[in-house]
Amino acid sequence: MDTAEFRRRGKEMVDYIADYLENIEGRQVYPDVVPGYLRNLIPDAAPEHPEAYEEIVKDIERVIMPGVTHWQSPYFYAYFPTGSSFPAMLADMLSGAIGCIGFSWAASPACTELETVMLDWLGKMLNLPKEFLAGTEGQGGGVIQSTASEATLVALLAARAKILKRLQAENPGLAEPEILSKLVAYSSDQAHCSVERAGLIGGVKMKKIPSDTKFSVGGEALRKVIEEDKAAGLIPFYCCATLGTTPSCAFDNIMEIGPICNSENMWMHIDAAYAGSSFICPEFRHLLNGVEFADSFNFNPHKWLLINFDCSAMWVKKRSEIIGAFKMDPLYLQHDHQESGLVTDYRHWQIPLGRRFRSLKMWFVFRTYGLKGLQEYIRKHVSLAHEFESLVRQDKRFEICGDVVLGLVCFRLKGSNALNEKLLKAINNGRKIHMVPCYLADSFVLRFAVCGRTTESKHIQLAWENITEIATEILQELQQ
Repeated sequence: MDTAEFRRRGKEMVDYIADYLENIEGRQVYPDVVPGYLRNLIPDAAPEHPEAYEEIVKDIERVIMPGVTHWQSPYFYAYFPTGSSFPAMLADMLSGAIGCIGFSWAASPACTELETVMLDWLGKMLNLPKEFLAGTEGQGGGVIQSTASEATLVALLAARAKILKRLQAENPGLAEPEILSKLVAYSSDQAHCSVERAGLIGGVKMKKIPSDTKFSVGGEALRKVIEEDKAAGLIPFYCCATLGTTPSCAFDNIMEIGPICNSENMWMHIDAAYAGSSFICPEFRHLLNGVEFADSFNFNPHKWLLINFDCSAMWVKKRSEIIGAFKMDPLYLQHDHQESGLVTDYRHWQIPLGRRFRSLKMWFVFRTYGLKGLQEYIRKHVSLAHEFESLVRQDKRFEICGDVVLGLVCFRLKGSNALNEKLLKAINNGRKIHMVPCYLADSFVLRFAVCGRTTESKHIQLAWENITEIATEILQELQQ
């Protein structure tokens, strides 16, 4: 494909993408395919000779689209949103064209410097404490990770390196395996499974703190477990607090947890993967109060800030503590400015060395929408969630199962878990809308998350009609 053909094909693909998104609600939100469907539709080996581009494009609808779950559909209410906007897509095109691998400042100065500035821009939108911002003299700073899972792991590994260094300095005779065997980390019993996984990868014990009736962890529950573990000879070193849990969008009490972590010299990481985007709105910023106690903070702009995956924003108060855990400096990666104090080499801030030019997406989106436009988008989704909550509350057969704070509504039919499992299965089998469940206090609960960029009130109304029609059918069957 030469430049002339690329111009033509690029315009065709933009038209295809625009048509796909413009007409997405006409597509069935969840596919009908069975596992292994795709292998039978394509050859079992790559072609020996080039194929016509037209044939490849034809196969998008024949091979790919039948197996796509349409996350951008206004009838997709599962999991949490995944961001998508035209400016972000255009930025991704440019990133692909530049094709740099930004492991160091020298590898592509603009890739590094724009990321540093964009994380400062976003930190200021959130009104983060200045200690988290890079600026020109700060000890902290931000970095784009691939996912919140990766940010949680990076924070845990940095905390582990920090405690190992401190304890071995205090007790030179202590062997690393002995210390590691005693380390213990904490998270809520409502935390994402990726937090537990970080403990597995980091080779440390991860204990779940029981949450209260609001599915939140407070200071008293954390302190109790810490005291028990210290009495047993364990070494508490890390706590991951969640703001906006995956099951119900609950918020741990970081105003209570934070001072405890600080007094115990434990690393506190805050995972706000979904909810973090909302903190750019003044009316939701109080949910972040207590971040000043944290050592690191993370959320996913690629969930709710109209930035396409992947773009997970992470800030640390002291960048030296994260760099100290990951720094490797072979000759072939060194450059003239690395010890100047003027540049950042992001390979020391993450698990992989290579990284794409992801900050372009932030730059394009922030400038295209502005802070006001992004706030309006968040508020619209929250308003739609409250509209759905109101519909649920008007039907006495249903109950709301958690506070509706942002764009997630947890609800269920009054009755057994089996009844609600049957309801959700029938809804998803109908393929008109798509949702996923969770367990809250041993109850099987349906999660309704407002996700699509183009979701409007009419889609909420149609979704509720679909849910109530199926619920009526199931309840009538039971009566018969």
